[in-house]
Amino acid sequence: MNRLFVALRPPAPVRDALLDLMDGVEGARWQDEDQLHLTLRFVGEVDAPLANDLAAALGGINSPPFETELAGVGYFQRKGRPTALWARPAPCAPLDILQRKVERVCQQIGLEPEHRKFTPHVTLARLGRHAGPINGWLAEHGTFRTGSWQVGEFRLYESTLNAGGSQYDPVASYRLQA
Repeated sequence: MNRLFVALRPPAPVRDALLDLMDGVEGARWQDEDQLHLTLRFVGEVDAPLANDLAAALGGINSPPFETELAGVGYFQRKGRPTALWARPAPCAPLDILQRKVERVCQQIGLEPEHRKFTPHVTLARLGRHAGPINGWLAEHGTFRTGSWQVGEFRLYESTLNAGGSQYDPVASYRLQA
């Protein structure tokens, strides 16, 4: 089985800016530079034939390159407890369009529709039960903003879970073109 997701990889200067945010919350499990991405669609575990179908079908997506930037930070919570810290992109219609095209391809090859609302973000840290308070971190980084960058491709990744966290390996890259 292959555990897959489709994502954008921010360029090195943006990843460097994200790494600079990673401090100040006790007990947070901060992401490594190799883990920084903006998920368009989490696929999950699929068998090799379906993974191959997905890889081929994603190549049929026609979408032009576009500019985006990260603007702000936030968190996810479950049962009133923060579970992750993230940076979010500024509102970006081309990003939303690309995500919908990826979702459509996933459904066309037989994957179940994604029922969660698309909330574009780059995960910075995972927060367990014993993580410290996040309010100070949110206040300190609330005005975080990167410069804009050109999104010229998206990638299909395989995720491997191991004792040290997840390892993300690109399986295929897809160029955006008008």
